[in-house]
Amino acid sequence: MSHAHIDVRYVANLARLDLTESEVGVFQSQLEAILSHVESLSAIELIDEISIDAPRLGPMRNDQPHESLLPGAVLRNAPDQAQSQIRVPKVVAEA
Repeated sequence: MSHAHIDVRYVANLARLDLTESEVGVFQSQLEAILSHVESLSAIELIDEISIDAPRLGPMRNDQPHESLLPGAVLRNAPDQAQSQIRVPKVVAEA
């Protein structure tokens, strides 16, 4: 896979950068090194799917569930609630 030549002067012009000829040469060589490194990464075989069995947060003790896992814990800490739901301020402006 061959990468296309990228014109550093054109990109610098888009970014409104005023580069000297020596800076253009340095940036061109750096950019070509980056692109060749990216090409070498394409040769690496990747795993299609990753399946990780992560432990789920459960009770901290067998005889006593954690307070945050209790059904009413969230509502107890809510600043405003009605009909077993948390009320939040309206954030959408009227059209």
